[in-house]
Amino acid sequence: MERLAGKVILLWGWRRALVAFAAGALATLAQAPFDFFAVCLVSFPVLVWLIDGAVVEGRARLLGRLKPAFSVGWWFGFGYFLTGLWWVGNALLVEAESFAWALPLAIVVLPAGLAIFYGLATSLARLFWSNGIGRIFALAFGFGFAEWLRAVVLTGFPWNAIGYAAMPTPLLMQPASIAGLYGMNALAVFVFAMPALLASRRHVRIGALLVSVLVAADVAFGMLRPAPVADGRTMAVRIVQPSIDQSEKWDTSVRDRIFKTYLDMTVAPPAEGKRRPTVIVWPETAVPFLFTDRPDALAALGAALEDGQVLLAGAVRSEGRAGESDDARYYNSIVAINDRGEIVGASDKMHLVPFGEYLPFEKLLTRLGMKKIVSTPLSFSEGTERRLLDLPGGARALPLICYEAIFPGEVGPSVAGADVILNVTNDAWYGDTPGPYQHFRQAQLRAVEYGRPLLRAANNGISAVVGPDGRIVDGFALNGIGNLDIELTLSKRPPPLGSPDINGLLIVGFFAICACGIYLFGRTRMN
Repeated sequence: MERLAGKVILLWGWRRALVAFAAGALATLAQAPFDFFAVCLVSFPVLVWLIDGAVVEGRARLLGRLKPAFSVGWWFGFGYFLTGLWWVGNALLVEAESFAWALPLAIVVLPAGLAIFYGLATSLARLFWSNGIGRIFALAFGFGFAEWLRAVVLTGFPWNAIGYAAMPTPLLMQPASIAGLYGMNALAVFVFAMPALLASRRHVRIGALLVSVLVAADVAFGMLRPAPVADGRTMAVRIVQPSIDQSEKWDTSVRDRIFKTYLDMTVAPPAEGKRRPTVIVWPETAVPFLFTDRPDALAALGAALEDGQVLLAGAVRSEGRAGESDDARYYNSIVAINDRGEIVGASDKMHLVPFGEYLPFEKLLTRLGMKKIVSTPLSFSEGTERRLLDLPGGARALPLICYEAIFPGEVGPSVAGADVILNVTNDAWYGDTPGPYQHFRQAQLRAVEYGRPLLRAANNGISAVVGPDGRIVDGFALNGIGNLDIELTLSKRPPPLGSPDINGLLIVGFFAICACGIYLFGRTRMN
């Protein structure tokens, strides 16, 4: 191990960049659908050794001293995001004649931009770099802070955060109810990077002890955490997964056929032994037209729904005069429709996808010939409030539309009054790639963090019902077609120690204090 570490430390130039890139690319295998988390026990020690060798000769200013460490982190991040997010380009091939030119932006430029955060992580770690275990604390702090930053800067994009690599099963997800995603990011890097100590044999025993304690505590908490508390209410739910081809979704010539597909699936008799559903869930933007343009559609829904049934449907909602560019506003929404065909509730998406649902600097970029991917007359507008949706029996649902489910902060403020988390999405943009699996895993963790069941309806999958402990009650595979009928027992499992988000940031702060303390102690001894 010492010889290997020495060779990695002494790498220079393109060889150093290539090894960093390969280490990051290897770490991608720890994410869904592969879930081979052991690769991180190789990737992160290599990253530690690369940072050990990221030094400059002679005197240099602060930025100059940090440049080699930033370069190592950037190449590691570029490998990680390039191999983990290549599937984003699949969305551009749905309308290849219009968007194929942008493939390099999605496949290369996006990973290159996200890699900056990992460059910042290693630069920050290098500030507090010391011999032995101190540098492991520093790297955990650097990544913990950088992953939080990635979730908030420029509207945020915390996709495939490192912490998910340490939580491939519901058993290992349970500590997220205390530490949140932000804390799990730092803890995961701390454990993954610890084998780097084997090369110098310094602090190996204490490192092994800390890792053993953390892993044992993780497993024990998952096994011993009390079961969710049922409140005595049940709800018959139907989740509709039609797998409509993405190329047809906005085709005006087939809209009636698509709508009829949804209607037919809605009125289909329940599976054998199942109760008639009281709540029916359609995926994101399932309704293929504006209700303001087609009032007959609401009448058809009223005729299809039986007494007491409520439909929760993804739909584009308009305000103002649709078609009038100066007046109309469009929202990506979930609408609740009762058995009389009346819209009795709605919640608009608040966290929109840049370039997908709206164009940043729209007037300028439109002049340059750019347009957003989702084909609606205008860009979507942000919702102003996340409204809980009322369900039969007095239950309430917290709505998350599409990738809102990857942001822990989107759940926290409103979850107290909710009985279930509702996530509707359309991952058909990404085909049969790792994207839908990664998206589902992140939504699954929100159920664990906030102790609420998750109802997830995806056009082509992965649709599922997830318990408040993260266990999948039932679900459909990717590209499956059918109705998922299930009797959901309403239960809650609130976070045991306050807000997981706040706790996670406190854990990141703890690693910062440890890294700084060990660094200063080492400097004092040297002087």
